[in-house]
Amino acid sequence: MKLHFTKMHAIGNDYIYFDGINQEVPVDKEFISTISDRHKGVGGDGIIVILPSDKYDFRMRMFNIDGSEAMMCGNGIRCFAKFCYDHRLTDKKILSVETKAGLRIVHLLFSNGEVVGARVDMQEPILTAKEVPVIFSKEKMINELMIVDNRKFYVTAVSMGNPHAVIFVDDLNFDIERIGPHFEHHPLFPESVNTEFVQVINKHYVKMRVWERGSGETQACGTGACAVMVASYLLEKTANQVMVGLEGGKLDIEYVDGHVWMEGEAVNVFEGIYTYEKEKEEC
Repeated sequence: MKLHFTKMHAIGNDYIYFDGINQEVPVDKEFISTISDRHKGVGGDGIIVILPSDKYDFRMRMFNIDGSEAMMCGNGIRCFAKFCYDHRLTDKKILSVETKAGLRIVHLLFSNGEVVGARVDMQEPILTAKEVPVIFSKEKMINELMIVDNRKFYVTAVSMGNPHAVIFVDDLNFDIERIGPHFEHHPLFPESVNTEFVQVINKHYVKMRVWERGSGETQACGTGACAVMVASYLLEKTANQVMVGLEGGKLDIEYVDGHVWMEGEAVNVFEGIYTYEKEKEEC
């Protein structure tokens, strides 16, 4: 079978996008890991499929490079919305998108008539430990001590539809390949966790690195940047609007009336046709 796809990225967080409305898209682990392979496939942090929704404009399914399905992707949803507009699946400039984490409202941003990014209402952060989820004795885990790999870390647990462990550090130059998997598979996080390591530069700018469950270190994580902003604000390290610097670029995150808003770019890389022979599991 031949599948039409578009490779897209948002500040370096790259996925392979498929129109699942007008073609049948396989979502088995072998297909996802093969096409996402940067040496033998198209290459990306995973795949994202555009599907119809019974309740909203569209439904988004997102899969990590290891084949696991994610609840949400902040960078991915901006490209998702651009894909829908660019491929004339809609002419709306404000889209309601169904995700496994719930509804997300996406406001497209234009320059010279072209979609160049989006501002997304990422909804309210979840801080209740059992809902993140994190196994913890207190109602919330905010700047709490954890011993991981025989080292002390102070962790704030936040869910933005998917779980995050936010850790403030003095220096981002460290071996994330060593420590990242220890957090990802730590028994306190029953559904695994995305881990953000954050350096505060000033009240309006922070830098971060991220280890994503199912993908390893990525150049960017939109939900992670939102979790970082929430943790930074709760601990009075920043104001309620922060520029977050990631390996792949910057995101503008704002915390207003209990909701987190994320703004950033969405970029087309290339389009193509991928030939796949294996019997498929359809969306």
